[in-house]
Amino acid sequence: MGGMRKITIAAGAVLGLLLLSGCAGEDGSARGGSIDPAGTWGDTSDTTAPSLELEDDGSFSGTDGCNQLNGSWSVDEADHVQFEDVSSTMMACDGVDTWLVGLSQATVSDDTMTVLGQDGSEIGTLQRTDDD
Repeated sequence: MGGMRKITIAAGAVLGLLLLSGCAGEDGSARGGSIDPAGTWGDTSDTTAPSLELEDDGSFSGTDGCNQLNGSWSVDEADHVQFEDVSSTMMACDGVDTWLVGLSQATVSDDTMTVLGQDGSEIGTLQRTDDD
């Protein structure tokens, strides 16, 4: 009987962590931080330009100018946008700089998103193109 109690307690702890990690901010935007990066970043009218659309529910989609990107995002306590579960198509595109596919996190200052790669270095910037 003691083993069953341990499983129940462990399952409760895991459920509690999942509920805490999935909490949304008061305005429905992805959790954490004091910035609200939800909206459109980059030129969506140019099909060869990188762009991202960050939704209030914590999902994102976009393009590196060639490949389609999607995944989830959140804001940590240091006001960094964290990109997670990132997936992309893998097409080869001549003459297109596909830097955005390397995104890992970003910082936001006014209307500029500075995108950082896996090693934490800047790989590019996107301008906010809406007033979300």
